Amino acid sequence: MPPQKKATFLIKNIGQLITMDGPVPRVGNQMKELGLIEDGGIAAAGEEILAVGKSDEIEGKVDLAEGCRFVDAHGGVVTPGLIDPHTHPVFAKTREAEFEMRIEGKSYMEIAAAGGGIRSSVRDLRETPAAELTVRTANRLNTLLSYGVTTIEAKSGYGLSTESEIKTLQIIKNLNETHPIDLIPTFLGAHEVPDEYREDRETYIEILINEMIPRVASEKLAEFCDIFCEEGVFDIEESRRIMTTAKNHGLKLKFHADELASTGGAELASELGAVSADHLVYISDTGIEAMAESGTVAVLLPGTSFSLAGNYAPARKLIDRGATVALSTDCNPGSSFTESLPLMITLAALQYRMTAAESLSAVTVNAACALDRGGKIGQLKPGLPADIALWNMSDYRELPYHYGINLVRIVIKRGKIVCG
Repeated sequence: MPPQKKATFLIKNIGQLITMDGPVPRVGNQMKELGLIEDGGIAAAGEEILAVGKSDEIEGKVDLAEGCRFVDAHGGVVTPGLIDPHTHPVFAKTREAEFEMRIEGKSYMEIAAAGGGIRSSVRDLRETPAAELTVRTANRLNTLLSYGVTTIEAKSGYGLSTESEIKTLQIIKNLNETHPIDLIPTFLGAHEVPDEYREDRETYIEILINEMIPRVASEKLAEFCDIFCEEGVFDIEESRRIMTTAKNHGLKLKFHADELASTGGAELASELGAVSADHLVYISDTGIEAMAESGTVAVLLPGTSFSLAGNYAPARKLIDRGATVALSTDCNPGSSFTESLPLMITLAALQYRMTAAESLSAVTVNAACALDRGGKIGQLKPGLPADIALWNMSDYRELPYHYGINLVRIVIKRGKIVCG
């Protein structure tokens, strides 16, 4: 019989311990269930959680290792480390000039048609050395971490050539090995049609199908394949071809869907068994029904709607129908330049009418499901990774209410303090 594990890390005097123990995923009214323990405690052995319970009982549940680290929460809130399931963190330059153009009345699509938008970031990334991109991306990861995020999905998509997409995915791979945040890689070569193929988009699609996807899959550089399925980018039939190829090469699927118009992207994502469909601002009732039935996770991105001063996804309809709903920053240089997942919780409260409990489900348990890791991360229970955020607040409902500042006190990744 193996020796009993001993606690190497102990947090006591937790005012509200949000374990998220319970259903995976959370749907409907289940999203309000937090697995909350008042006056809680949590013990970890190395990288994994050993025990949770009442603060005055937690030491009686475990043996303490010599040198066990003790943290006094002083009545604060503890949650699982947050999960951001839709980010574009690898880019060279910011696009504040385009932000100002939108303020002055230009639309996102007008800016893109004039050579801005994604294509602008593509030109910049291709010209920037990998070492410089790595430093800039690591700085963004540091900011995400400081806001309590311990796992992200990280997309390519600003290369749009085999060489530059591979460069981006290699940066993601290297950072995943060196940075405290776990980065789950997604290939997004179908983010846009690059400048050199604007008049020959079919050739670019053939490169995606016959060159990029097979190489990414064979070199195991990505777990997921994503596509911008949208009017003016990749239509439904093009998306079907590209994503069927990705699926046949063993990549799991994600979709940018129904962001700018109702095009049937949610329905296609559900049909192909995608793990998630994201944005969904203009999702149809048929699409909502399809996602609820298929289990494809709806990843909503309120920061994008906020930054573009646009419409917001029908979150309440998705929740009420029983779809799995997650939230994300959509951190990117064009339409949502933010690393603050807590800010997304505030926007979800005000624009989606989601409660604090529903939003916490959406950035933990359900966000894990959006990364095909449901039941493996996003909860504080014995045997799972000790990914933990300790907050400077006594009531979890303060999270959306006290906005615009960082309420995180300490971030723990795999049982070690990595921020705070």
